[in-house]
Amino acid sequence: MKITRLMTSEVVTVHLDESLSVIKKIFEEESFHHILVVDHRKLVGVISDRDLLKTLSPNIDTVAVTTKELAALNKRAHQIMSRNLVVLTEDSTVKDAVLLFNQNSVSCLPVVTSDNRVLGILTWRDIMRALGKKYEG
Repeated sequence: MKITRLMTSEVVTVHLDESLSVIKKIFEEESFHHILVVDHRKLVGVISDRDLLKTLSPNIDTVAVTTKELAALNKRAHQIMSRNLVVLTEDSTVKDAVLLFNQNSVSCLPVVTSDNRVLGILTWRDIMRALGKKYEG
């Protein structure tokens, strides 16, 4: 089975210089765990909600926040994104995805064209959801 049947094709992307304050707001308003970073419409990085949590102080939304902690919101996407990308292409299969998930410490696999344009994103949950449907009955 091709992963294009399982992937999410409506993905949220940000540019390299997007501020962490904007990225934080996106994560708070949406129910996903990864944002793709693009430059000239080509994939250059991935930011997970965990990457953001590691960068920002837990005091950010409290009265105890310091000026230094607030300054972290001015950092840019390129400063915290993962650059060592593990990706799939539109011709990849579920087997390819499972192998990549097992061989790499990643929780999502962007799906890209041959020239690195974003088509979608696949998570291990997408695969588990498909397996669950297969075995429902």
